[in-house]
Amino acid sequence: MERLLRGAVICLLGLGLMTSEAFEVQVKDDSNHTCIHASLSVNFTIKYETESGTNSNRTFVAPDDVTTLGSTCGSGEGAALLVVNFKNNHSWSVNFSRNSTVYSIDVIVFTYNTNDSTLFPDAKRKGLLTTTKSVNDPIPINETYTCVQHKDLITENVVQDYWNVSLLAYAQDVTVIREFHCSEDLPTTHAPTTHIVTTQSPKPTPKPEDKPSIGNYFVLRGNETCLMATMGLQLNASVIVGGHNVWKLFNINPNATISSGSCGNESALLRLHDSDTILDFSFSIRQKTFYLHEVNVTFANGSGISHISNNNLSLWEASMGKSYLCHKEQLLIVSEDLSINTFEVRVQPFGVHNATYDEAEDCFADSDLSFLIPIVVGAVLVFLIILAFVSYLIGRQKSRTGYQSV
Repeated sequence: MERLLRGAVICLLGLGLMTSEAFEVQVKDDSNHTCIHASLSVNFTIKYETESGTNSNRTFVAPDDVTTLGSTCGSGEGAALLVVNFKNNHSWSVNFSRNSTVYSIDVIVFTYNTNDSTLFPDAKRKGLLTTTKSVNDPIPINETYTCVQHKDLITENVVQDYWNVSLLAYAQDVTVIREFHCSEDLPTTHAPTTHIVTTQSPKPTPKPEDKPSIGNYFVLRGNETCLMATMGLQLNASVIVGGHNVWKLFNINPNATISSGSCGNESALLRLHDSDTILDFSFSIRQKTFYLHEVNVTFANGSGISHISNNNLSLWEASMGKSYLCHKEQLLIVSEDLSINTFEVRVQPFGVHNATYDEAEDCFADSDLSFLIPIVVGAVLVFLIILAFVSYLIGRQKSRTGYQSV
């Protein structure tokens, strides 16, 4: 489905059917102070079923003539909402949340009206249809989210193609507003790649004396904590120094790290942003347990920005309604060029209540069973030695009996 919709966008671009209209809006509070500013170009490619039972694609170009009825600035650290209304009852909205240091683009909602006979003259299903996409991009307070390059958001029946985006929420009275660029705008030396984990470990590197500090991280859904994580993180990466690849260890500093993410019914995301390093930990549910299934790392490699991921993990597993706990140091291999040493890990990505961890399930390395394994193996070896010795004695006794004098 995503491939077909993306193909439709590319075809329309090639035919020159998509215009570059843009809209610019401002939302003001009761004091006539601008709290939300947005300027962007966006095209919506919509797949729908026709009356004849076939599927058709239509492209909706966001016009420059819009209203912001229904928008709200939010109070304090409360949620803010930008609603952009187009003609014929189409609309686009963005939900924001914030804490003391960052604000987040949480959810983007696009509503299209298939009663619009100009766009959907033969639509089988009539009425207002809505598509929702969780984003959860953390942005420092008083910085404008900027994305010049094209960026797609894809849902089941809609592709939203954005570019020349400038978006600022919770604006305060400051003279200079800095820009926070999307990853598509950042320089990179190679295309993003996905490395599947193998049995090959990264090249051995002496570890520094100091271990990373333990950080406490959380994700908010509205004003409620929905994901909690406590851990120390140390990256072991191959970086370019003086034109050569060098293995380097560096710690994630929790005091300089911004945590954000998203919480769903079957998946959850924890994003940690430390200076020029971004770590994404994605969790899923399997039957009655949760586990870490994907890690994405974006970091400066010495000559540009590298994007490395592993979506073939099955780690940090615990029962739903509990938290995962592991005191022992663990090695999380992302690729042959990058691994993460983790310390004192405790996570709960689902079912958090009152910002408190539920009962912990210890990892295997912390369990008593891990200490019993060497004992069991040793006992088995002793048993085999004794068995071999007894068999030797029995065989020797039979040999003597067979050669007795007559």
